[in-house]
Amino acid sequence: MKICVYGAGAVGGHIAGRLGATGGDVSVIARGKHLAAIRQHGLRVETRDGELLSHPVATDQPGDLEPQDIVIVAVKAPALPDIAEHLGSLLEKDGLALFVLNGVPWWYFHAHGGPLDGTRLSRLDPAGALWGHVGPERAVGAVAYTAGSMPAPGVIRAENPRNRLLVGRPDGSADARLDELASLLNPGGLEVAVTPKIRDAIWAKLTMNLIGGSLAVLGASPMKDVLDKPAVAGTAKAMAAEAAAIARALGCDAGDPEAGLAKLAKSGHLQSIAQDLLAGRPMEIDAMFRVPLDLAERAQVPTPNLDLVIELATQRARAAGLYRDTIR
Repeated sequence: MKICVYGAGAVGGHIAGRLGATGGDVSVIARGKHLAAIRQHGLRVETRDGELLSHPVATDQPGDLEPQDIVIVAVKAPALPDIAEHLGSLLEKDGLALFVLNGVPWWYFHAHGGPLDGTRLSRLDPAGALWGHVGPERAVGAVAYTAGSMPAPGVIRAENPRNRLLVGRPDGSADARLDELASLLNPGGLEVAVTPKIRDAIWAKLTMNLIGGSLAVLGASPMKDVLDKPAVAGTAKAMAAEAAAIARALGCDAGDPEAGLAKLAKSGHLQSIAQDLLAGRPMEIDAMFRVPLDLAERAQVPTPNLDLVIELATQRARAAGLYRDTIR
């Protein structure tokens, strides 16, 4: 099975390194100094259990590669429409594009059922490039629980002692290729579970991202240094309740927000969207913040606490020149 990781940063590089360590047929799409380092020295992944070194085929030109059975897409949501045509041509006709993203995915309402079935999210795919070139029928959702960083070109540091990946097709159907992917990654130390309810998994993490991401943008600090303030902790609890209510209104179970908040309050990892702000990179404001509020409005769920905190976080991104509204 041919597997390409499109975007070999902290998350994608970690996955590629785990696959490479098990001898899988892996290639990566990377850029600049990171690409040069991988080509010259290999891809090094530093884990709690030791170092993994692999030598995947690495390029910045998707057209250099043969059609792939699975493309694991690990670029940030704002970049997706620009690479949609490359993704489409990189896949076998019946290949799968596995999107490892934070927030609401562009394909969310494909095979959703009910009156919202097939609804397109124009904030995430403004010109329909993803819908047209990739196609939601080839999309697979993925939720990653793996904190990481890229301390140097060609080097990925996996910070969590336990790393998990939940994957599933939008229609909940089984797929032998996902089972094979899990069988490749599980022995290498990345726990992969295939779920028929990928939207539940999306909302479980999104609930924490709505809180941790927005507060980290405002506080520029890990959650353990933010949620230890009673006033902030109380607001975070109200935000979690509102996010869970949105999920329920859309037919999803976001899990236990209290348990999620307890874990978040112990986290010394700076949320990725805050890392992007500090590094001057485009921020995933729409997928992580604006679209969930759009869905709340559609479902007629009141979200006063989320509205306030997310509007402030969005303004912080605008002021830094790292976000421009696609819809007003």
